[in-house]
Amino acid sequence: MTWTLVVLPFAALLLGLPVFLALIISVLATIAFFMNMPGTMLHQTIFGSISSNTLLAIPFFIFAGELMGRGGISRRIIDWVLSLVGRTPGAVGLVAVGTSSIYGAISGSSPATVASVGRQIYPDMIRNGYGVPFSLGLINAGGAISIVIPPSINFILYGAVAEQSIVQLFTAGILPGLLLSVSLALAVIGYAMHKNIREGTAFSFSNVIHCTRRAFWSLLTPIIVLGSIYGGIVSPTEAGGIACVYALVVTVLIHRDLNLREVLDIAGNSALLTAQIMIIVAAAAVFSWILTVTGFQASLAGFVTHMELSPWMYLLAVNILLLIIGCFIDPTSAVLTLTPLLLPIAMHLGINPIHFGVIMTVNLSIGMYTPPFGLNLFVTQAVLNARTIDIYRGVAPFVVLQVLTLLVITYVPWFSTALLN
Repeated sequence: MTWTLVVLPFAALLLGLPVFLALIISVLATIAFFMNMPGTMLHQTIFGSISSNTLLAIPFFIFAGELMGRGGISRRIIDWVLSLVGRTPGAVGLVAVGTSSIYGAISGSSPATVASVGRQIYPDMIRNGYGVPFSLGLINAGGAISIVIPPSINFILYGAVAEQSIVQLFTAGILPGLLLSVSLALAVIGYAMHKNIREGTAFSFSNVIHCTRRAFWSLLTPIIVLGSIYGGIVSPTEAGGIACVYALVVTVLIHRDLNLREVLDIAGNSALLTAQIMIIVAAAAVFSWILTVTGFQASLAGFVTHMELSPWMYLLAVNILLLIIGCFIDPTSAVLTLTPLLLPIAMHLGINPIHFGVIMTVNLSIGMYTPPFGLNLFVTQAVLNARTIDIYRGVAPFVVLQVLTLLVITYVPWFSTALLN
């Protein structure tokens, strides 16, 4: 049975098959050769897995993020952050980090953040002497934080699979997301001081007020969405619906950056992306179900227990595994397929499942810009017309920096659990 549950899906992925198809083939082979059950069980599990109120939040947040991303929000946020940092060493680099973090809280999409923010800030960074590799690396690393800072689609998926509170996961992601942003900001300041880069304009209250007025409606988005969730007013799914309506009002009626034709085009793209995620959700749910009914999960947990791994050793092994997998598989697929395997063992070892979800998400955020197949790398190449060698050279030091930050998040659970208390 091991060959159908382990060898077969990996072989299918190596052959270039989509993740959902690799999982379905593995399940069908297991049922055909080793189990005696009616085929209707497969259909019931597939449709039951996506018949979830929690998963409704995904199309809402995707649509809202696409609207805000196409609606000219990034330039307003960039100007606002620049007015705050003034002549701080590395001002333009700090704007890249700050804008990516704020934009991530609006869109929740790493590729969208890289594309939108990178297109605006990359020419400014080159003009101010940051160099091509460093600029490309910072834009990639900053965009990756988007899937850690709430509202994060990865947290929604993990919560659905692991049966954990989405609100608690959103809350747990705040401090780790800020820690990742701070580590990037310190790197920017150190680089700017080393290269003697001086840019930015003198701090002015009048300029801050002017830029705040321009960016007000954009900056209000995460406050409305997250405030309504944490205030207990709405559920994450209902907050996603609110985000859609608010994004429509801001981009179409207030800023007037989008017309009806563009909104319909964005809705179509959002529906396509939602379908791509949902088919992976369905396939991963079936795969998780087959792992449970065959006893594979229990056998794996018993094997790890027999090895007598301590919690810190297990977390180190998980980090290494996820960093490698993140180079080849997108975060959505990784969360859906690996959570049913890794989480039961973590809980058996006494690891907080909310903290474990943060660890998984931070790991996979690094994978978004880790060569050779990090999705952000391809977005950067397409949007900024950058050379592959320059992108690889640029992201390498940031991967090292964020891995060190990951170790802090992993072994200091306070960052994930402090706000939960």
